[in-house]
Amino acid sequence: MSRRSMTRREFITRTATVAGVAYITPRFKCVAQADIKKTATDIVTLGQTGLKLSRLGMGTGSNGGKVQFDLGQEVFNKLVSYAYDKGIRYFDCAQSYKTFPWIGDAIKGLPRDKIFLLSKIGSSPEKPSEIIDNHLRNFKTDYIDCMLVHCAVKETWTDDQRRLMDAIDEAQQKGKIKAKGVSCHSLPALRIAAESKWVQVNLVRVNPQAKHIDGETPKWDAPGNAIEPVISLIKKMHANGHGIIGMKLIGNGDFTNPDDREKSIRYAMAQKEIDAVVVGCKSPAEVDEAITRINNALAG
Repeated sequence: MSRRSMTRREFITRTATVAGVAYITPRFKCVAQADIKKTATDIVTLGQTGLKLSRLGMGTGSNGGKVQFDLGQEVFNKLVSYAYDKGIRYFDCAQSYKTFPWIGDAIKGLPRDKIFLLSKIGSSPEKPSEIIDNHLRNFKTDYIDCMLVHCAVKETWTDDQRRLMDAIDEAQQKGKIKAKGVSCHSLPALRIAAESKWVQVNLVRVNPQAKHIDGETPKWDAPGNAIEPVISLIKKMHANGHGIIGMKLIGNGDFTNPDDREKSIRYAMAQKEIDAVVVGCKSPAEVDEAITRINNALAG
């Protein structure tokens, strides 16, 4: 348009056009967002930590890692690479898993900044700082994305594990650890975790069949009998800004019936407070199945 003044007709026409764009754009934006399909390999944010991970993680500790360990290191390494190629960026580890010494070689060659490594330390070690440094050497990395107190069962776990928690705090201040938290194996421990200001991330056992679920007995292998108390605490964790990762979706491997696996995965995906989940896998077929079932569950 020339520099001359706009006529009244031109002014009305231009104003109507701009108003039309302002009216239409939000509608198109909503439609575009609605059309975005969620998947197992989406990169999601873990609570208020700001850290990113894939919605589905690969567990490396089925039955203490024996299941993956029995594959042999070469096959295990190939399985980790396969999971990465399929879009999985979160790998779940622990000092107590038999696969622990293999992790560094398994992720060698994969871009470190694309991987979310979660590990765990239990049993209140005498020199926890040395254990943390051993993790870094073992994983051949400068940092761990998330470090958890492993397998808390008593309501006194924040006192019992104080030495370890202090060491994790120190490592976090030095940049060796990005986020911290706990994995619980009883409701008394889980209640403390849900309210804790120290906890940033919770690893929680979730399946509607209540297999290997948290119960009132403060013992790591004591069975629970209902999922509802766990879900109530997950909601409290979410309200407190904690990141939440679901585990035991396959009932510690007990769900050999595909219908049970389907039911459990659909249940976990329906819990909006859960940021991500981890499934222990021993073969490419199990990786593929977990991805497919999660994708189907998210699709409705």
